Amino acid sequence: MSAESLQVLADPVRLAIVEALATQPSSVGLLAQSFPISRPAISRHLRLLKDAGLVEPVVEGTRHIYRVRPDGISALRAYMDELWREASTRYTMAAENLAGENS
Repeated sequence: MSAESLQVLADPVRLAIVEALATQPSSVGLLAQSFPISRPAISRHLRLLKDAGLVEPVVEGTRHIYRVRPDGISALRAYMDELWREASTRYTMAAENLAGENS
């Protein structure tokens, strides 16, 4: 899920939408006012973000208010933390090997 989340966030519009929603939950209409793209385009981006588990709609009457999904962001963060741990371990091993060769 997290690799998919990274792919979804690679699009600058989707990343900007998540950043906007992290500041304040919003409807499609309000989001569309902030971006130079159509409401249907915003809806398509939100659907991809929702499918990736990064945002979720909350129904308020006839409106869907989108917000960042905390569990989705936590999963993405855990994925990035694991990548960092692996990279850090490999870096440490490489540095130790180089130090051993230079001794």
